[in-house]
Amino acid sequence: MRTDILEIAYLEEGPAGGWPVVLSHGFPYDVHAYDDVVPKLTEAGARVIVPYLRGFGPTRFLSADRMRSGQQAALAADIIGLLDGLGLDRAILAGYDWGGLASCVASALWPERVTGLVSYAGYDVADVERQRHAYEPSLEQVVWYQHLFQRERGRECLANYRRELCRILWAQWSPGWQFDDATFERTAASFDNPDFVDVVSSIAIASIWERKRASHTWIRLKRGSRISPRSAFPA
Repeated sequence: MRTDILEIAYLEEGPAGGWPVVLSHGFPYDVHAYDDVVPKLTEAGARVIVPYLRGFGPTRFLSADRMRSGQQAALAADIIGLLDGLGLDRAILAGYDWGGLASCVASALWPERVTGLVSYAGYDVADVERQRHAYEPSLEQVVWYQHLFQRERGRECLANYRRELCRILWAQWSPGWQFDDATFERTAASFDNPDFVDVVSSIAIASIWERKRASHTWIRLKRGSRISPRSAFPA
């Protein structure tokens, strides 16, 4: 499905006339995160749409010149673009991690397009001001990869060892999940997207960029300019 920025690949299950639900995955996962969820929803009468987020699987940017942004407003706009392309006025949005962030921001900026919201995320909408300050060491340790990705060395690590790095995160975040090689590889294929490294790396530095942009936006608002929150950040 084509938006003005992406060719979004997605899975769809359930009756065409069912109540629409968009399930958005997180990092480093893909649409298979919902393999056990989709049947339950379709049995209840839902039309379930599960997109590959930008930088994952078959989803592609239409222009080579487009910034490979993973900024929260860009992820949210992708969901709205998907709804537009499918001819859906409104839908239930659900997600976790990146998908939860995208669903929450889409709900905040386009509430008229959302009939319900289910989010399982550590950050429902990124708190830009809070990100300027340190967290306790136990949390900083957990997000080690975000610090790594802020440097070119980290980007190189992700490019050269994406499977190894992402598998470490799977094991770290779900220590009780005894997944096998086949389960991991089924999703890891989505990491071969040519924009995966750029989009993932941009997430780590997005908070820095957002702080700068937010400061400029606040100054302009203080001066009386009219700025739409939907267009305040790049796609």
